[in-house]
Amino acid sequence: MAANTGFFDKVYEVARLIPFGKVTSYGAIAKYLGAAGSARMVGWAMNGAGKHPDVPAHRVVNRKGLLTGKHHFDGTNLMQQLLESEGIEVVDHQIQHLESVFWDPGKEL
Repeated sequence: MAANTGFFDKVYEVARLIPFGKVTSYGAIAKYLGAAGSARMVGWAMNGAGKHPDVPAHRVVNRKGLLTGKHHFDGTNLMQQLLESEGIEVVDHQIQHLESVFWDPGKEL
């Protein structure tokens, strides 16, 4: 895990830049960091984001907009509630109109 620490820190840096009311995907972060194909590693980083309260991990979803990381949040539907509090519509654990709320770090940064 120590070897991944630098990568995880970079993931957290990108996640901190996701604007309020927007989401991105594990794969988009991986691609931005030059590690296309490492979406799963970004997911592992997000699993540990609870130790970093300034990282908005709820804004990182899978490429289809599914809240695949929801079980890492306290509470029954905390990830969904956080997204909805930012105006993002979620139905059946999936973000609606993903294209309108998707933030691509490769294009935005």
